Amino acid sequence: MGESVLLLSHGLFASLAPPRIIQTMNAMSDTSKQGSALPKAPICVPAWRSTVLVLVIGSAACYALPEQLGLLARIFVTALLVLSLDLVVGVAGLATLGHAAMFGIGAYAAGNFALHVVPDPLIGLVIGMASGAALAFLSGLFLLRYEGFTFLMLTVAVSQIMLSLAQKARDWTGGDDGLSGFMNSPLLGRFAFDLEGKVAAGYSLAVLVVLFYVARRVVDSPFGLAVRGVHENRARMAALGTPVFRRLLAMYSLAGMFAGAAGALSAQTNAVVGLDSLSFALSAEILVMLVLGGIGSLNGALIGATVFTLLHHTASSINPYHWLFVVGFLLMAVVLVSPTKAIALLRRRMGGAK
Repeated sequence: MGESVLLLSHGLFASLAPPRIIQTMNAMSDTSKQGSALPKAPICVPAWRSTVLVLVIGSAACYALPEQLGLLARIFVTALLVLSLDLVVGVAGLATLGHAAMFGIGAYAAGNFALHVVPDPLIGLVIGMASGAALAFLSGLFLLRYEGFTFLMLTVAVSQIMLSLAQKARDWTGGDDGLSGFMNSPLLGRFAFDLEGKVAAGYSLAVLVVLFYVARRVVDSPFGLAVRGVHENRARMAALGTPVFRRLLAMYSLAGMFAGAAGALSAQTNAVVGLDSLSFALSAEILVMLVLGGIGSLNGALIGATVFTLLHHTASSINPYHWLFVVGFLLMAVVLVSPTKAIALLRRRMGGAK
C-alpha cells in the first residue's frame, strides 16, 4: 500500500507539475544550461483582496451551513496544511513526501502544552508553530543540501523517524491510543469551545485568513521572488550572489511554522492527536490536494483541500468502506486531464464552434 501511494504521488507530481518543478526533482544539475533564472514578477491579485475573498467565502459557509461547522473547521485546518506545502513545493520547488512531520509535531506540542502547562489555545497555537518551524529548520540544515529525488526520499525518512519516535514515547503521545484528555480554556477568555463547533470553526478560519495573508505577502516580496528564482534556476541565482541555501532554509522553516499551526489547530479543535498526524499517508494526501487545486498559486491549495475534503466526506458517508475507489477515480482523472489541459481543450472547442 505504501509503495503504491508513493508511486501514485510521484506520478501525480510529475504529470501535473510545471516543467521547472520536474527539473527541480530530476535535473537540478542541468540548470546551468537553461536560460535566465530571474522569474518575472507575477501578475496577481493584491494580497488583501484575495484574503478578504477567503474570509468572505469562509464566513458565508459557516453562516449557511451551521450544521456542518465541524466539517468546515476540518476544511480550514486542512487548507492551512496544504497552503504550507505549497510554499515548499510550488514556491521553492522542493518535492517532499514528509510534510506531515511538521504537522504532527505541532499537534503533539500543542496537545501536551494544554495537558501539562496551560490550556490557553492561543499560546498553544504559538507553541505548535514554534515546534513546526524548529523541526523544519533543524531537518532543513541537513535535507536542503540534497536535491531532487534524494531530497524527496530523505523527507520520507525524517517523517518515518518522527513516527517511530512517537510510537515509542507513549508518555507524551499516547502511542497507538493517541494523546487525549486535554481541554482548551475559552478563547480570549470569553469564547468556550462548544459541541456545535462554532468557536472551533471561527477560530480555524481566523488563523487560516491571517496566515494566508502572511503567505501572500511573503511570496510577493523580494524574498519570495528570490526563492522563485532559485526554483527556476538555482545555479544562475547562486552565480548572481543569492544565498541559495539560506533562502531555501528560511522558506522551509516558514512552511514548517504554518504546518505546525495547522497541527495545533487540529489538536485544539478535535481534542485528540493520533499517530496518523505523522503518517506518510497524510503527506501523500495533502500532495494530492495541492496537485488537485494547482501548484504554486496559494489559492489552489485552498481549493484542492476543500474539494478533496468534501469528496472524502461525501463518499465516506455514502459507503465508508469503498470511498477510496471514488477518490482513486478522481485522481486518475486529475492525472489524465489536468486543469491546464482541460482549460486548453475547452478553449479549442469554443474556438472551433465559432
